[in-house]
Amino acid sequence: MSVVVLNSNNFSQEVLESDKTVLVDFFATWCGPCKMLSPIVDQLADEQPEVKVCKLDVDQSQDIAAQYGVMSIPTLILFKNGEAASKVVGLQTKAALEQMIK
Repeated sequence: MSVVVLNSNNFSQEVLESDKTVLVDFFATWCGPCKMLSPIVDQLADEQPEVKVCKLDVDQSQDIAAQYGVMSIPTLILFKNGEAASKVVGLQTKAALEQMIK
């Protein structure tokens, strides 16, 4: 499954109203650790079909980043039933993200 690109217009529909668990990668194009994390997030999207994997550019959607208290990037938030269930900040290993999803 491919990564869903989020913005202020589709966040509610794609994340909050989703019937699947959703992993959202809050990133910025200028962020070095975000660039290092991106291929890992892409792999998870391909390998974990039961989870919807999304990316949200914090510079384009500052309102949503603020709403979820994203102060540092990369930040990953796992949503279950429209609620933020868990959150990690900083560059993560693939194994750590797989554990978060379980």
